[in-house]
Amino acid sequence: MPRGRPRKDSTDVLIKSAEFIGWALGGIEREILETRQRLSALTAQANQLRARVGGKIARGAASASSADGETAAPAVRKRRRRRMSPEARKRMSEMMKKRWAERRKAAK
Repeated sequence: MPRGRPRKDSTDVLIKSAEFIGWALGGIEREILETRQRLSALTAQANQLRARVGGKIARGAASASSADGETAAPAVRKRRRRRMSPEARKRMSEMMKKRWAERRKAAK
């Protein structure tokens, strides 16, 4: 009888890896089910709170819910931008040209 560890059969390794993959998939599916249950419980709680408060919350503050229980996407605000005067734009342009000229001189 040879010494050392017995050799592994390639089919045995494949079966074990398939078992591990099956266990991992089972765990993931279980987590998905638990997460869905938690989500439905939280949705029910949110609906109860909305019904309890009723019309006291302003429409803009409360998120609208659709018929299937999912919340609608919040309204996207248009971003305000600062306007630069033509004089300020010209000053910035001159300053940047000066900086780049200094940088080119230093690189040489």
